Amino acid sequence: MNILIGIVGLGLLVLIHEAGHFFTARAVGMSPRKFYIGFPPALVKTVRNGIEYGIGAIPLGGYVKLPGMHRAAPTDLDARLQRSLAASPQLAAPLERVKRALAAGDEAEARRALDELEAAGAPPGELADVRDALAPDAYWRQPVWKRVLVIFAGPGTNALFAVILFAALFMAGGGKATTTVDQVLPGSPAQHAGLHSGDRILSIDDKPVRPTEIPATISGSGGKPLHLVVVRGGKVVSIGPVRAHKESVVYRLGFVLKGQGLSPAPAAWQAVRLTGTVSWDIVKSLGSLVHHSGRKQISSPVGIVQGSATAVKQGFQTYLWVLGLISLSLALLNLLPLLPLDGGHIFFSILEAVRGRAVGREVYERVNAFGIALVLLLFFVGLSNDVGRIGGG
Repeated sequence: MNILIGIVGLGLLVLIHEAGHFFTARAVGMSPRKFYIGFPPALVKTVRNGIEYGIGAIPLGGYVKLPGMHRAAPTDLDARLQRSLAASPQLAAPLERVKRALAAGDEAEARRALDELEAAGAPPGELADVRDALAPDAYWRQPVWKRVLVIFAGPGTNALFAVILFAALFMAGGGKATTTVDQVLPGSPAQHAGLHSGDRILSIDDKPVRPTEIPATISGSGGKPLHLVVVRGGKVVSIGPVRAHKESVVYRLGFVLKGQGLSPAPAAWQAVRLTGTVSWDIVKSLGSLVHHSGRKQISSPVGIVQGSATAVKQGFQTYLWVLGLISLSLALLNLLPLLPLDGGHIFFSILEAVRGRAVGREVYERVNAFGIALVLLLFFVGLSNDVGRIGGG
């Protein structure tokens, strides 16, 4: 069940990302062709105002299709029409006319040749992408500010979601910590030792502790036996000895302290501060990827889901904190100036504005191929790390 919650959470973040692209495109007058909850093929779909809305068979995330991300190229139809061309040789002549028109930059002739190609028996679906690239509302034709805004909206929405979620958690009790135990994790050393929710911690090893000192004292024990004194129902209760277990790089007893809820304005400010701090830490960590220690920190979706499932075990609020951090990480990683990531599209849009002319299609294809190779490499490194962690390596 915890794994399922982790998968659903990751899917929600992808859906939020795609919804950012979709609604921003609509707001600036662009017309997406498709918007799916989940990924195609469609289980249910309908068309309204020229947009196909659907529920995909793969129930994770979402999918948005923007028309004409790049100028149409003569080779765009080769792969799509390969089977149709083998079965219907009469498509060869109109296909060549389409390719010649695209090579010459004659869009009007290309549209007429596409009509001839369809009339000769080419499936309309195999021509849709080229028609979109020739359409007046194609993405590549839009002003630079529109293109940048629509693409930035995906990671921007993920970042905004993280800020809103953090603010809500600060308001719900994620503000200043207290010495009162909010929850004790099942199967933890604290539960076995007899710590209860609602206990107020007075001292650890006969030393009075403030809220901020409790985690540091437990982690600093290095797993040595600890004695806790708490107030429970007006009575002083001694707990222990109990040994903290090591989790990642810190020692924990397995309980969560209750926090004081903040009012909306301070909560929002703390959420923005936390977002800024975490963002800077993530950016700095990207520079360590060239080192072995940095590569060991990479995680694939498998590891993200596993980490989310672990957070669910520690309580719903802990899971929501982790979900916000994952959303922020997705936003920043998507802003890397590398195709096919959103940051790559933003970079090339700005580059074209500075140059005053479009970047050649072959450049896009080469950079895109390099980017896909790098993303796949990072995925497999992350997957290898995750398998090692799951296996106890």
